[in-house]
Amino acid sequence: MLGIPWWVFIMIGLIFFCGVMAFRAMQAEKRLEQQFIEKEGKIYMDRMKAEMEAKHDNKQQMHG
Repeated sequence: MLGIPWWVFIMIGLIFFCGVMAFRAMQAEKRLEQQFIEKEGKIYMDRMKAEMEAKHDNKQQMHG
C-alpha cells in the first residue's frame, strides 16, 4: 500500500476516533450544562415569585 506501514493507517484511524469521541463528549457536556442552567433558573424564578407574593400579602395585611 504505497510503501506506508500498516500502523500509520491504524494511528490515523485512532486519531479520527478520538476526535469523534471528544466531539460527542463535548455535546453531552453542553447538554448537561444547559439542563443545569434551566434547573437553577427555574429555582430562582420560583423563589422570586414567592417573594413577590409574600410582599403582596404583606401589603394587603397592612391596608386591609
